[in-house]
Amino acid sequence: MKAVIAEKPSTAREIAVLLGATEKKDGYLAGNGYFVTWALGHLVGLGLPEEYGIRGFENGALPIIPDPFLLTVRKQKNENGYAADAGAVKQLQVIKYVIGQSDLIIAATDAGREGELIFRYIYEYLECGKPFVRLWISSLTEKAIRKGLENLRPGSDLDGLYLAAQARSRADWLVGINASRALSAAQGNRAYSLGRVQTPTLALVCLRYLENKAFTEEPYWQLQLSHSKDFTLFTSISQKRWDDKRQASEALRSIERNAATAWVSSVEVKKSIEHPPLLFDLTGLQKQASTDLNLSAVETLNIAQSLYEKQFITYPRTGSRNITEDLWEEIPRLIKALGQRENCREAISALKLGRLNKRIVSEAGVTDHHGLLPTERIPSALPAKETSVYNLIAGRLLEAVSEPCIKEITMINLQVLHFDFILAGSRIIESGWRGVQGRFFGSGEPGQELPEIKKGDELKIKKCAVVEKTSSPPSIYTEAGLLSAMENAGKKADSLEDRRELQSIGLGTPATRAAVIETLFDRKYIQRQGKSLIPTEKGLMVYELVKDKRIADAAMTAQWETELRKIENKEADAAAFQKQMESYAECITKELLEVSVPQITAPELCCPKCRTGRMIVSETAVKCPEKDCRWIQFRNVCGVKISPADIEILLRTGRTPLIKGMKSRAGKSFDAYIVMNGKAETSFEFAKK
Repeated sequence: MKAVIAEKPSTAREIAVLLGATEKKDGYLAGNGYFVTWALGHLVGLGLPEEYGIRGFENGALPIIPDPFLLTVRKQKNENGYAADAGAVKQLQVIKYVIGQSDLIIAATDAGREGELIFRYIYEYLECGKPFVRLWISSLTEKAIRKGLENLRPGSDLDGLYLAAQARSRADWLVGINASRALSAAQGNRAYSLGRVQTPTLALVCLRYLENKAFTEEPYWQLQLSHSKDFTLFTSISQKRWDDKRQASEALRSIERNAATAWVSSVEVKKSIEHPPLLFDLTGLQKQASTDLNLSAVETLNIAQSLYEKQFITYPRTGSRNITEDLWEEIPRLIKALGQRENCREAISALKLGRLNKRIVSEAGVTDHHGLLPTERIPSALPAKETSVYNLIAGRLLEAVSEPCIKEITMINLQVLHFDFILAGSRIIESGWRGVQGRFFGSGEPGQELPEIKKGDELKIKKCAVVEKTSSPPSIYTEAGLLSAMENAGKKADSLEDRRELQSIGLGTPATRAAVIETLFDRKYIQRQGKSLIPTEKGLMVYELVKDKRIADAAMTAQWETELRKIENKEADAAAFQKQMESYAECITKELLEVSVPQITAPELCCPKCRTGRMIVSETAVKCPEKDCRWIQFRNVCGVKISPADIEILLRTGRTPLIKGMKSRAGKSFDAYIVMNGKAETSFEFAKK
């Protein structure tokens, strides 16, 4: 008998059908000499400090350096702490049973770093010594699964990948547990969360936000001329920028009085060839979906995972944008299949299937998985968001195999009296890949098309105007911008040598960046304001505490990703990396224990519920410390932060002053009092008009 362990029930069912294991059991499928079961994600993980006998924020216990690391069943948080997840315990028993009945194990978890870790941690936790092989596939189509089953890889082939995954897991534990507890202990046991990737990412958001707010916009003025030739309207702009609007207006009047035409002093026409983009990797898809569809990174990942499990796209958690030579022969078939979709037909009709652009083919550009592709299974009906993401992936394939876009870029210098003007324009000669989705011009490109203009021509000035502009601050990150910053964190290394080595390394991996951003939301460190990501008061406070510490250094974290990649390729030693992380954990623990955190000064207030506890006022809430009471009032109420003074009034009188500018769930603004009844329950009392 053979045991197949997949990552999810849906994947297990697809594999079971092909293997003939169709008999349904509790937690697995059986038949034809196979047991097929599943892991339900991370069933096993590294034990919490409590597993080592360490409870609370004990300074003397820090840093915590496990030797050895303990593996435990997945935990769930409850009111008394953490307890084993009953569902995980049950499924582990199922896996233990099917392994016990089998001679060979087929590891069929997702083919990537985390999928490898899921299987190996289960294998190690169950103290299994039976041989195993690896099913390595990039698609869940029947064809891909059959091919994978015919070419099962020895488990030892993926030892490097497992060691890198294990090293990442332990590094995150060492840094996250010790840094979080050290900062929490330093600030009076108030809970804070820090992490190896989480904290540098928070630092990126906060730094950009503060740079934006500190930027002083400087207004300036330019002159803009409107022209007409051969029934074409176009505009030019002055090279000079005036800091004084009055001077710009004087220049305007001078031109209006003394000049009716602009003289063409030079004309430069050059051809621009824009090669098509490569395929999406996960981060690229998340950025595009954020920009075009206003989807969060985690939404895009979940949608892509759903499309993958429905067999409509290949494995989404990929960091590659290329394909290998042997996959190229399948591309024409994929494109023909996409012809079933009406929105793809026009673009496909413009392609020459025998002469497709092979720019996406690169053996060196493919790591664990190739770039994102649709499969030959074409969806007929999907939910709206899944349709939109699928269209992005399908459209990108059609763009990637199209011809380059060829443009004619024209730069013209004009003279009006003693003032110089610039006239810029562009013309599409061959739309190529840009015609697939109608994205003809990139950001910052001159979009206006110009008539034929030669040096020495005189262009009539139809209108002259003063236009006001301002110098632009660094943009606050959107989710797409933050993903780019995380992806390119290695480029911020101090030395040129490090920048060269880290240029393709970022914070986290394509598979984990969405989860890191979501963690910042969960910790109430950042919030959304339209499309912008804004640090909260709590997030800014944490940033101020750690901004000069090594834990906030994005380039250092990117260097660790380089080491993990070397471990994966068996070019570096995992044990040496762990020693390095242990030393680092000791350093940051010492740094953070010495951090002094400003305390909120608040009067002594008695709990309105139990009447005994002395209230604790933090930046996020006011709460009773008594274990049997735990009364709490959050300070952020409908978008407005309640001041300590208003909290004191509420607790002493049962009613706050009028709180203005709160927002309902529908986004409507309202004013109200927060009032408290005899049971210490709070509610709104609306202001009388």
